[in-house]
Amino acid sequence: MSGLPFRPARAVAHLKAADPALAGIIETIGPFRMELKASRSVFGALAEAIVYQQLSNKAAATIYGRVEALYPRATAGFTPRHILATPDEKLRGCGLSRAKVLAVQDLARRVASGELPTLEQTHGLEDAELIERLVKVRGIGRWSAEMFLMFRLGRPDVLPFDDYSLRKAYAKAFKKRALPSPQALEKAGEKWRPYRTVASWYLWRALERK
Repeated sequence: MSGLPFRPARAVAHLKAADPALAGIIETIGPFRMELKASRSVFGALAEAIVYQQLSNKAAATIYGRVEALYPRATAGFTPRHILATPDEKLRGCGLSRAKVLAVQDLARRVASGELPTLEQTHGLEDAELIERLVKVRGIGRWSAEMFLMFRLGRPDVLPFDDYSLRKAYAKAFKKRALPSPQALEKAGEKWRPYRTVASWYLWRALERK
């Protein structure tokens, strides 16, 4: 649990007090065990997110590995400069679609120009501002930005209300006959502030249970 910028025990206690129904789910699932994924940079994290979109983890890992293999001397990982100096056909040869090549190149340009914050600089930005800046990158939508905030930065109060699996999890956990709309889920999640990330994690875990 190390590395999270908030106290999980405090978050869980708050959610239990704020929502008795969620408290039952928390008791069933057990301790909060969300783990942050290590990030060497904003560029590295978002480049990986782009490659992994709409692919199985196995297929995406293979393609990402091929991209990394283009730069054997980049022991700390490839950089925007590497991507911008690589012909399109080499990137396509790794298995990247045309759309993903354009997205990774756009990301590289924006990082190289200083348009996107560094990993250090993200800590001084509010969630809404950071999401607004990230979604300007081609191929990075709101959901990808939210996943970055949750699982890379450990932001405690993110509710990805457009996420289908989260809406499904909410319907299952709270015994709803129909999926809530994103707006309905956003409204329902108000009671979970300022720990909506933690609530989301528990709902996802509940969906995984038979």
